[in-house]
Amino acid sequence: MIEAKELTKKYGSTIAVDSVSFTAKPYRVTGFLGPNGAGKSTTMRMLVGFARPDSGEARILGVPFTDVPNPGRHVGVLLDASAVHKGRTGRETLTLAAMTMGLGPEAVDRALSRVGLTKKEAGRRTGGYSLGMRQRLGIAQALLADPSVLILDEPANGLDPSGIRWMRDLLREFANEGGTVLLSSHQLAEIDQIADDIVIMGGGRVLAEGTKTSLTADGSLEDLFFGATAHQDREGAAA
Repeated sequence: MIEAKELTKKYGSTIAVDSVSFTAKPYRVTGFLGPNGAGKSTTMRMLVGFARPDSGEARILGVPFTDVPNPGRHVGVLLDASAVHKGRTGRETLTLAAMTMGLGPEAVDRALSRVGLTKKEAGRRTGGYSLGMRQRLGIAQALLADPSVLILDEPANGLDPSGIRWMRDLLREFANEGGTVLLSSHQLAEIDQIADDIVIMGGGRVLAEGTKTSLTADGSLEDLFFGATAHQDREGAAA
C-alpha cells in the first residue's frame, strides 16, 4: 500500500505540492493524472524519498520509503528512464542494480525476459537505445526483485502500440497477484483501460480521488479530467 498524508513541498515562495493525500491499494492499479506542472512528479519523488516534504508524510508498506529494508526488493520505481549510464550495456545496468539488492544473475535474466529485451539488445550500450528500449530497461529494473509495489512515471512514453498493450497486460497481472501500482500518465485512454482507481492533481492539489467506476458514473474519464482541471485553471487565472 502507498499512503500520502498532507504532503506539502515548497520551492522558495512557490507551493509545488499542497496538502496532498491519497492511497494506492494492493490488487489495484491507481492512475495518477494531471496536466504539466500539476505536482505529480514532485509527489512521486517525495513518496520514494528523493525529495523531502516540508510537511506531511508518505508511507509505503506502512513505513517511510527510507525505512523500508533493502527497498528495491519491495518497491520498484521508474521515474526517469533516461537516467542511466549511457556507456553501460543494458545487462550491466541491471547487474549492478541486482548486486545492490543482493540478487544473482538469474534475476537479471528473468527481468530481461519479462520485458522482452533480447540477449543482443541487452548487450548494447544504453546510449544507443531508443526511448522505448530505455523504458523497457527501466521497467525491468523496477521488477528485478519481484517487488510488491510499483511506482511508475510515464512508463508508456516511447512504446509502440504493441509495447503499450504489453505493459498494460504486465501491470494488470501484477495487480491481480496482489501488487500495488501507482501509474502516472498523460495518456487518458490508456489509464481508462487499466486503472481501478483515479487520482487527479492540478495546481499542486488533489482535485479528484476515488474508484474509476464511481468517478465516471456520469461521464467519461476524459470528461472528469478536463472538468476537474478546467476548474483549477479558472482558479489560477482568477488569482
